This record gives sequence, structure tokens and C-alpha cells, in this order.
Amino acid sequence: MDRVPRLAAVLAVALALPLAGCGDSGGGSDNAAGGGAIKVGLITKFPVDFYDTMVDAVKQYDAAHADVEVVYGQGKSGTDDEGEIAIIENMITQGVKAIAITPTSPNVQGALDKAVKAGIKVVLIDNDIPGWSGKSSVVATDNLAGGKLAGQWLAKQLPAGSTIAILQGRLGNPSLDDRVKGLKEGLAGAAKVVAEPATDCDETKGLNAAQDILTANPDVAAIYGACGPPITGALQAVKAAGKKPVVVGFDASPDEIKAIEAGTQAASVAQFPAKMGSLGIETAVAAARGETVKAAVDTGTEMVTKDNVAKFK
Repeated sequence: MDRVPRLAAVLAVALALPLAGCGDSGGGSDNAAGGGAIKVGLITKFPVDFYDTMVDAVKQYDAAHADVEVVYGQGKSGTDDEGEIAIIENMITQGVKAIAITPTSPNVQGALDKAVKAGIKVVLIDNDIPGWSGKSSVVATDNLAGGKLAGQWLAKQLPAGSTIAILQGRLGNPSLDDRVKGLKEGLAGAAKVVAEPATDCDETKGLNAAQDILTANPDVAAIYGACGPPITGALQAVKAAGKKPVVVGFDASPDEIKAIEAGTQAASVAQFPAKMGSLGIETAVAAARGETVKAAVDTGTEMVTKDNVAKFK
């Protein structure tokens, strides 16, 4: 997976022909009607291909809408709560009318509350903050459904009495937790879980966790990862150990796609980050203009195997 660092905040100004302002309420609508662009923010977790794809989709939207100005910010890791909080506060100061954000965890809620209090609409992308009433919408994968899809697929691949290890993401992250919960529901008892360490969606932690799992459970039949990078690490551990468990990931990252093509990884649950980005920013702009937006937008999942991997390249 490519990891090209991005600037923490980049200002993107659209160059397309002006479009008429829409919406009939909210400060952003007045701003657009007065000839200026409505300013909205996009905050993503950290520089990996999944979020870079999301950012690229938003940049395409931005370039096509002269009445929208997008400010970009990105954290340093999947656990960089402090980084996201600083970016949120900076965007409040810049006077954005809406923020679309992939929250690292519920720990950023306090900063988002400040944004809402300042009249800024907040759209959550990729990850929800359950129970938080300040959000205007959640644009994301149904992670529970995606986990179930993986579990049901695995249940058909494994013989009776099999064991499985789960590489969790960041504990307490609702979306990542749902991927594990869904997997177990989808398995419906078809395999016994022998280990489920947290990896914080980090490749090295995934490698180390998989090494420990394979040492303690050399006959483990399957390894499932709640996010892409730990599975990439796990594949390294599997190769070094000379084992052949069924390896299933979640994200269908470029590295996973290559591994599925090569036959070293069995499958992955695909998400659609470009769709999340474009729908997320569209929803944020609509909310800023006072338009009614859906409380939840499901961007879908699909199981990627060697049979259909070509269409995900």
C-alpha cells in the first residue's frame, strides 16, 4: 500500500465555470449567492491509499464546482486523535460552513461539538460516532454487513472444527468493532476464535500479532483482519512460517488486490472510498446550504476473490 505523506491542510480552489448557488437557508447559501465560494472542510485519518483515494475523489468534485472551496486536513495515523482535533479547531477558525470527517475515534467528539456550536454542519465519513446527536449525516460502509459477508464466505470455505484468528483494528472504534462483530455473526459457529489481538490498523503490529498467533496456534485455519494494513503484515508472517491459512481482509487495498491475484490472500471485503469521498462532500455542502440530507448513506460492500479481482484493479 502506498504511503505518500500529504500536507496537514491544503487549500483547493475550484476552477470550473461558476454555478448558481442553491439551497434556501444557512450562511453558506448566502455566501455562494454573494459571488463567493462556500467553504467546507475534509478531514481524513492518515496518508494511506484508502484515504488518498477519498481525497482524490473530493478534489475532482472541488474542481468541478466553482461555488465550493474545500480545505483539506489529514492526521498522521489511525489513532491520531490529537491531530484531528487540532485540524477541526483550525477549520473552525477558518470559518468553514461544514466539515466532512473520517473520525479517528469518539475522542474527537468534543472538538466537533465546538464546530456544531459555531454553526458548522458535520458529516461523518467511513466511521460513525454512535449516539452523538451533533452529526448531520453518516456516509459510510455498513461495516456490520461487511463483516457478516466475510463470515458467511469463510464459513463455506472451512471444514468443521476449524479455528480462526482475528486481527482487530483499534479497539473502541465503532466501525472496526462492527467488522469483527459482523464476522462472528456471519460465521455462526463454523469456526472457533483462538485469538483476536488489536493492531490499530498498523502493518507492523499485524505482522507481530500474526507471528504470535502462528507460534501459539500453528494449525490455525484462517486469519481475518478488520482493516487492510494488518493483513499485509500477516501475509508476511504467513510466508515466513510456511503456513497456508485462509487469509481474509477488509478494505481490498491495492496490496490486498495484488495478494489475491497472486493467490497468497483468499479474499477481502471491498469498500468504495471514492464514493464515500464524493457523496460525503456533496452531503456536507448540501447540509451547509440548509438542505435536508439523509441521516445515513450506505456506500456498499462486495466480497473480492480471485474470481472477480480483475474488476477491482
